[in-house]
Amino acid sequence: MSIPAAPVRPRPVHRAADLLAAYLPGSFYFSSTRGTLLADGVHARVRSGSAGQASAAAEALDAAAAAGLPEPVVAGAVGFRPERESGLVVPAVVRRAGAPTAVRAPEAETGARWTLTPRPEPSHYAQGVRRALELIDRGDLSKVVLARCLELTADTPPWVPALLARLVRADPAAYAFAADVTAPGDPAPRTLVGASPELLVSRRGSTVVANPLAGSAPRSGDEAVDRERIARLLGSAKDLDEHAHTSAQVADVLGRYCVDLQVPERPEVIGTPTMWHLSTRVTGRLADPTDPACSALGLAEALHPTPAVCGVPRSGALDAIAGLEPEDRGYYAGMVGWMGLDGDGEWAVTIRSAEVCDRAVRLFAGAGIVAGSDPAAELAETTAKFGTLLRALGVTDAA
Repeated sequence: MSIPAAPVRPRPVHRAADLLAAYLPGSFYFSSTRGTLLADGVHARVRSGSAGQASAAAEALDAAAAAGLPEPVVAGAVGFRPERESGLVVPAVVRRAGAPTAVRAPEAETGARWTLTPRPEPSHYAQGVRRALELIDRGDLSKVVLARCLELTADTPPWVPALLARLVRADPAAYAFAADVTAPGDPAPRTLVGASPELLVSRRGSTVVANPLAGSAPRSGDEAVDRERIARLLGSAKDLDEHAHTSAQVADVLGRYCVDLQVPERPEVIGTPTMWHLSTRVTGRLADPTDPACSALGLAEALHPTPAVCGVPRSGALDAIAGLEPEDRGYYAGMVGWMGLDGDGEWAVTIRSAEVCDRAVRLFAGAGIVAGSDPAAELAETTAKFGTLLRALGVTDAA
């Protein structure tokens, strides 16, 4: 006698807006034009070893599948220096929906009173840029990205779900995220939250995409002024040189894993609510999608940190950043995203982000320094980049 097959249960269907509304601190949220993911609970933590995050993540996914967890994923964030900060888990429950849709963003909270402390002071940041230019003139570096920090303290703790909702609704096409990154010694839960314009790498089957950004200009909101800024950006030798360092290295890394790689000859300009960026969309076809090194996280590890957030050469830029930046970056300029059992996934660069812990909010913004950079202009660029989070927080007097 034949036994009837078990009925196939349809996957739950959720709306992106419902998943955004369901987010609470401690959950993991990630959305892009590819879709929305909300994860809760911890089935297992990814403990990385000498083999790296991707290998440990693959082992954790295999173990979760063997334990019966349906469609397991690894999700979370990795810091700028992965050996210092990493918060990857296999969640207990994962819900998915389509991409966020454009709706009117809620007004930022205006009741909180903020105390702002720049680290370093703007004049000291400009001095750091001058020291970086000396290293470049000496031939030690071709490019280095220098970041500065704003420490904000509110009279009442900001509500992270509301902050995330404002970021998503202000720019539904961004890579929006919220991840628990609480560390031992934190006085309260710590959340990494942001809306990044930059895709580190995405994998779907044998197709991979990376979208490095380098070379920026503030967005004015005036159509004529913005047309002029876009044209200036596309014709700027300094910005095109900065962008070329980044796109060339991304193409070089992905070229090691791909049999076919498409790299546009010239960058285009993409916009966010606060900035214009030179952008190159690199696409490739993997030689062997079954190779663990070709998983989404494996490729992200190979790429990170790109010259868009570090510099060229990488080792020299890392040393320069350690010597010139007074504040440890933590999760800023790291990566955040997810990967499934099949190796597919999506990872974004953690820029336009904040770490929120009780009443304290820590923001970073960076600028790429190359020959010809102007310290005052780089300072102004970082100020403009703070705008995404400052607007969402309702801080209007931080310039």
